[in-house]
Amino acid sequence: MSSPDPQVRGARNLNDPMTEKKPAKNISGKRGPVVAVTGAATGVGALLTAHLAASDEIGRVVAIDERRADVPGVTWHVLDVRDPAIAEKLRGADVVVHLAVDLDLETDAAARTAYNVRGTQTVLTAAAAVGVHRVVLCTSAMVYGALPDNDIPLSEDAELRATAEATGVGDLLEIERLGRRAPRAHPGLNVTVVRPAVLVGGTDTALTRYFESPRLLVVAGSRPTWQFCHVEDLVSALEYAALERIDGEFAVGCDGWLEQEQVEELSGVRRMELPSAVALGAAARLHRIGLTPSPAGDLAYTMHPWVVSVGRLHDVGWRPRWTNEDVLAALLEEVEGRHTLAGRRLGRKDATAAGAAGATVALLGTAALVRRARKARRRI
Repeated sequence: MSSPDPQVRGARNLNDPMTEKKPAKNISGKRGPVVAVTGAATGVGALLTAHLAASDEIGRVVAIDERRADVPGVTWHVLDVRDPAIAEKLRGADVVVHLAVDLDLETDAAARTAYNVRGTQTVLTAAAAVGVHRVVLCTSAMVYGALPDNDIPLSEDAELRATAEATGVGDLLEIERLGRRAPRAHPGLNVTVVRPAVLVGGTDTALTRYFESPRLLVVAGSRPTWQFCHVEDLVSALEYAALERIDGEFAVGCDGWLEQEQVEELSGVRRMELPSAVALGAAARLHRIGLTPSPAGDLAYTMHPWVVSVGRLHDVGWRPRWTNEDVLAALLEEVEGRHTLAGRRLGRKDATAAGAAGATVALLGTAALVRRARKARRRI
């Protein structure tokens, strides 16, 4: 999962500024839970923090991030989630929603993994140490893997068959492993895992960049299917988890899915079809030589189905407010004016000069030229 306005987070000690206290609401005669949100200053974390602060069902919101954001009415703590001092900041919370996960395409992969894994470990351990009884982790439906033999839709309890070949997916799998292990290591701690489909709404991922291209790349013989999740629906589902209306592992997204042909018809963007060997080989080469941020593994999620059921949320009365068609329209509006080829952002002049399909061919050709140049240098 990639949050809107992603930041590369450094391992630094920051002073905790004066906190702003918000009294617990008591509309129904019962005090609502105290909910702590990590990654509260940006993206989904900021949206969830503001949403919970306005809710009559939440007693108090504790916001944790490396900087303070303009979300009033909450208790702010400024620190890195890898800092063991976070335990004291979580004291008194009933639920922690952990959203301080870096899935930025431009972040160094090793630094990203170190941040994501260490941060999750620290939050889980700290929460258990101070008596928090529930931690909500947010990963992605990508953990199921995109494979040609996947059921459509996948059951929420389907085997996780993803590999670490796509951006951030290895981190998400490790986060889920830590989440499964935590209740065994810390009896009394409940861990809930939320897995959104393709997240849209201020996000920047390999999958949203797919729709910034002048042609939609389709690998010959593949069957792409598209299921989206608007950030507003994700925030709503996270609230359900924070209020303990649902637990365990569950997916969130729009009902149903769109076939590739429907996406092309709705978007008005034509396809460019390439043989599998050409597309995968070129993607791997482009990433290896540093021309694109996306590894070849990202391409599988545009080739094979990974649509998921959202039955568990339906069972507790939740319904998405957005349809796949509506989210696609919002995504296309959001990316209008951006120019991306093979996951690499281009300036307007570059995109105009290169043309549509010709730009893709030129980029693939660049990889071949670089490869030949390297071979020539080795022979000298």
